[in-house]
Amino acid sequence: MTLNLSIKNVPEAVAERLRARAERNHRSLQGELLAIVEQAAQESVAPARPSAAPAGPPRGVVTGTKTIEDLIAERAERPPRVLAADLPRAVDIIRADRDSR
Repeated sequence: MTLNLSIKNVPEAVAERLRARAERNHRSLQGELLAIVEQAAQESVAPARPSAAPAGPPRGVVTGTKTIEDLIAERAERPPRVLAADLPRAVDIIRADRDSR
């Protein structure tokens, strides 16, 4: 069974932002409003965190403080990144192969 909902006295500025959002998402205004309501309904029924579990950072996240010197030293230990600008372009590889024949 479906239900009709109505929102009254929506300011024109809000309605215009909703219309623009609907257009960006390739939806009608009605479809966009339904998507917003569905998302809000999903968030409101998300399971609560168990109270027995300690509230800490997510697993794998290290907390603490580091000085700028520590961060610079860690960065210096990492291997340098290869930038796309440093790599040959595919078209250049193909041309070199073709010209070598």
